[in-house]
Amino acid sequence: MKKLRIALASLGLLAATVANAQQPAPAAAEPAKPAATAPAPAVAAAADASSGTAAWYGRKFAGRKTASGQRFNPHAMTAAHPSLPFGTRVKVTNARNKRSVVLTINDRLSSGSGRILDVTQAAAKKLGFIRSGLTEVTLEVVGHRATKAGRRHRK
Repeated sequence: MKKLRIALASLGLLAATVANAQQPAPAAAEPAKPAATAPAPAVAAAADASSGTAAWYGRKFAGRKTASGQRFNPHAMTAAHPSLPFGTRVKVTNARNKRSVVLTINDRLSSGSGRILDVTQAAAKKLGFIRSGLTEVTLEVVGHRATKAGRRHRK
């Protein structure tokens, strides 16, 4: 059975190769232009907004390194997001009570968690969902702040 699977897989690859070889090459209308500079990292536009569930995490993780390399501080106004670049500043509004805060993304959230944001204990307190633990929020990207690695030091 295993040999049959290998043979079928090989046959499938061979068929795909033959199909690609038979397609005519696209005509080049214009020669490719060399890139003058490297593209900037993808940063969400200031008008980007999303909504979903947020949770908070606190003292248990205090002092541990976040994905950005910073130490986690439950009293800081920071958050974890699955894809926004580190240093992105987002306005988070609690959909239930309309309270809002501006947070800086400094950690990663697994994409399979079902949440769009994990905030610090201090942020959850200002947003008013310490007791419930979860709340519905809207996110609005408001800017980008350089992380420590991106800052220039004064001489």
